[in-house]
Amino acid sequence: MPVKASDVMSSPVHVIAPSETVAHARRLMVRYHISRLLVMEGEALYGIITKKDLAYRLRQSEPAWRRRPIDQIPVSILAVRDPIVVAPATGIRKIAAYFVENGISSVPVVDGDTVVGIVTKSDLMESALIKRLACPVSDMMEDVATISRYHSLDHVIDVMRERNDKVVVTNNDGSIAGIITETNLVFFNNDIKIGGMVEKDTTARRRNQQRGTRGKGAHFIAPVIAEDIMTSPVITTPPQTPVNQAVMTMNRHRINSLVVVEESDIAGIIKRDDIIREVAK
Repeated sequence: MPVKASDVMSSPVHVIAPSETVAHARRLMVRYHISRLLVMEGEALYGIITKKDLAYRLRQSEPAWRRRPIDQIPVSILAVRDPIVVAPATGIRKIAAYFVENGISSVPVVDGDTVVGIVTKSDLMESALIKRLACPVSDMMEDVATISRYHSLDHVIDVMRERNDKVVVTNNDGSIAGIITETNLVFFNNDIKIGGMVEKDTTARRRNQQRGTRGKGAHFIAPVIAEDIMTSPVITTPPQTPVNQAVMTMNRHRINSLVVVEESDIAGIIKRDDIIREVAK
């Protein structure tokens, strides 16, 4: 029997009102380990707000909005209105096609006028169709953008926006230092992120102290760089790993990609989107 939306959807759905603040939306995402909230005006679906909206759209807003603290910006400013919705009986191949064709990561499930759940890419990754994919990761992997651990936050965001993708952070010798995803951008301190600066501690050797001892230095304000927000260590996989095993690793670690490494070289990246694209065919 074909797998349908009602078989894989998450329910109940976490919601927020249009008038509530972006800061509150962020707190809910952190508390419940989720990446999106349905925006509800009473019982009516108003829109949806995702961590991607928080990561990018705050920086693209008008200067007056950008200068506001996130506890003063209403969700209605960043929410995407009138999202695509599906019925409970919609098949997951069709849902996967919606994701690929429209560049979205979730669809609310609506029965009549009532929201009964939501299907996300993570939900699809738990489906039987995905678990049957036994081809090697090398058949689906893509190349991956790399940046230095010392690149600025602005450069990181520019690369991620241009590629619409995550980036791998490398050391000077080309080895993997970390990875930066939309989640890193959102759940790093937002006030710091928007300003592009971070307060850091320094540890400096005091001239009058005994050799080999260190004293705590002063706080100073410095630009945010890639190593400030990256996730490390990075979970990797060899290119011959079967896709369904790679998916099990992603699900176990609650991540949506694996960097593919052959010997000590970065060969590419296998992403949830690549796998969903295969299901949509």
